[in-house]
Amino acid sequence: MRKGLLSGLLVGLLATQAYAANSIKLAITGPFSGGSAPMGASMRDGAKLAIAEINAAGGVKVGGTMMKFDIIERDDEAKNERGALIAQELASMSGLAGVIGTVNTGVCMAGDKHLQQKGITKIITPAAGSDSMTQWIKAKVKDLSIFRFAAHDGIQAAMVVEEAINRKYTKVAMLYDATNYGVSGRDDMLEQIKKQGNKLQVVVSEKFNIGDKDMTAQLLRAKNGGAQAVLIWGIGPELAAVANGMAKIGLKVPLIGGWTLSMSNFIDNAGKNGNGTLMPQTFIEEPISPKAKSFIAAYHKAYKVQRIASPVSAAQGYDAVYIFAAAVKQAQTTDTKKIKLALENLQEPVHGVIATWKKPFSAWNPADVTSHEAFRREQAVMGMVKDGKVVFGNDADRKRLIKNATSVAGKK
Repeated sequence: MRKGLLSGLLVGLLATQAYAANSIKLAITGPFSGGSAPMGASMRDGAKLAIAEINAAGGVKVGGTMMKFDIIERDDEAKNERGALIAQELASMSGLAGVIGTVNTGVCMAGDKHLQQKGITKIITPAAGSDSMTQWIKAKVKDLSIFRFAAHDGIQAAMVVEEAINRKYTKVAMLYDATNYGVSGRDDMLEQIKKQGNKLQVVVSEKFNIGDKDMTAQLLRAKNGGAQAVLIWGIGPELAAVANGMAKIGLKVPLIGGWTLSMSNFIDNAGKNGNGTLMPQTFIEEPISPKAKSFIAAYHKAYKVQRIASPVSAAQGYDAVYIFAAAVKQAQTTDTKKIKLALENLQEPVHGVIATWKKPFSAWNPADVTSHEAFRREQAVMGMVKDGKVVFGNDADRKRLIKNATSVAGKK
């Protein structure tokens, strides 16, 4: 498909206000404004890029009819109360095929229960902490309509702790924001330290609030405690305040944390102080495969950017739409409950920009949260900030991700 045609179709898609009766109604939700916007907006734009491609090719064939996607877009502003209201609105909407989105764990905790009550199929992407899924284990839900398409915190925390151990560190400081996401990430890192043999001593464990700009007190305690690295979990521009604070007090140790350290509002605000920061990634903005090259070029052209604000988010939004479209095709209906069943047993591989996905989900198992989690350890690599962008942390990971781009990912 010509790039000019794709750009024109995307513009038309963004301008659509009315929903066709014979269409696939898909809601895209997330923080499109505020501190989490680089993640939410990039996910939304990656998803819209996929939808523009699908619609340009005629749509999805359902019962002999080619059906195109119509988007219902909602900005939750990373606010739990707003997220709950949006979820209630969507849960009451007739003919809704499904929902894709969400970044903030608190938004999931506040809103997803309304979607679950009505059996609305949702794919959480690009993020949200462990509690967004483990809540259903705790509630002993027997049939779940919520899925997640992201490297869950268990994978990320394991990689963060592993990185610190491999670098021969023995003392670390742990910093986390006071959101559900930050607290959940802290717990995951502590659990991983235990699982990996208690080889790391946490000399200080400090939290910070959304909006905090000065982390001097927490960082001085880390420095005085002899921390050889700072393990961090957060979602907003406060991450840059930590990097800048470390430089200010001369705490010259690596910053290692969740994938959100790859966001533009960290990289741009931290500047040179962000160099060397390490974080797990599922997609790095480098044309390592024909699919990645095409995706990056199409995204840049459609949205008139030279760099994706959150490449991970954009790629996950893109692949999630193609997986959802495959479920619609298999179900041969826009009935959200039947789409859910198809997602649990996809028959045909889905060729995404991150990997080729084969049965990324399985039937919900109340004793195993990963049954509705698509990602496994092999889909994640360690990224590193270098001069204003994220690059591969090591060449072995680069080679592995190149292999993943052409191999099949999913249930064994």
